[in-house]
Amino acid sequence: VQLQASGGGLVQAGGSLRLSCVASGRTFSDYAMGWFRQAPGKEREFVATSSPSGDTTTYADSVRGRFTISRDNAKNTVYLQMNSLKPEDTAVYYCARSRTSVISRRGPGYDYWGQGTLVTVSS
Repeated sequence: VQLQASGGGLVQAGGSLRLSCVASGRTFSDYAMGWFRQAPGKEREFVATSSPSGDTTTYADSVRGRFTISRDNAKNTVYLQMNSLKPEDTAVYYCARSRTSVISRRGPGYDYWGQGTLVTVSS
């Protein structure tokens, strides 16, 4: 399984970006998917996760109401729509595939990771 994330870039505070993550393989729809991020000098943190069907989602408190995770199983793609961006959202964002169909906030619950895409929010 390979995950390819894209969509990062430089945006002003208050702006929006949409990240995409395309997965290889034929079983994308069997697994929960998640987004994590790592800011410079900080540990990786959970951002959002989606159940296999997309019906159930969970968010970190810091992004709830501003970010939306969604997925298109026909395209093997998971998205992260980020609105009202803040400078503290600056980080490398990683998509990841869960080990199971169960959503998780914990990094060890994911076994495949994308290469990351950098999001920089200027003030």
